[in-house]
Amino acid sequence: MSGVERSRFLTLIRHAKSSWKDPLLDDFDRPLNKRGRQNAPSMGRRLAAAGYRPDLIVSSPARRARDTAQLIVRELAVAEEAHIQYEPGIYEANETELLLIVRNFDDSCYEVALVGHNPGLTELASLLAACRIENIVTCGVVRLELDLPAWRQAGAQCGRLLLYDYPKNSLFR
Repeated sequence: MSGVERSRFLTLIRHAKSSWKDPLLDDFDRPLNKRGRQNAPSMGRRLAAAGYRPDLIVSSPARRARDTAQLIVRELAVAEEAHIQYEPGIYEANETELLLIVRNFDDSCYEVALVGHNPGLTELASLLAACRIENIVTCGVVRLELDLPAWRQAGAQCGRLLLYDYPKNSLFR
């Protein structure tokens, strides 16, 4: 780190696996499928075991992202309503749009999770930490440490990759 008083941590969480069972259902309203409903709590338990306790979770309001955020929060034993904010701009956002959302996070929060969708989340991780994750898989978790005194200063290569975990990662099972 380059002398910043305190690092900020951004955890990017791609929504868990969603259902395509109903072809008439709007993409925004697709629920989690069985595997998604199992993977989200499992990833939440992994985060809890690592001591992860976010100050804030900002989620896409799309049903699959909302459900993922809520299932993970239950495993973290934090008050759900106090910690999840729904941000419509996350749905279908690219990395530039997601970066603007990050830049508007409250500076009193040092640990923030952003629950959303690809390709935007993968692109944001690559932008912030210059890491080469090809694709954050469903229910994948990317944790970044950002060298910033304030969220508004987030930008290209301001951080480093601390963790990339996902449901089928045998290292954490």
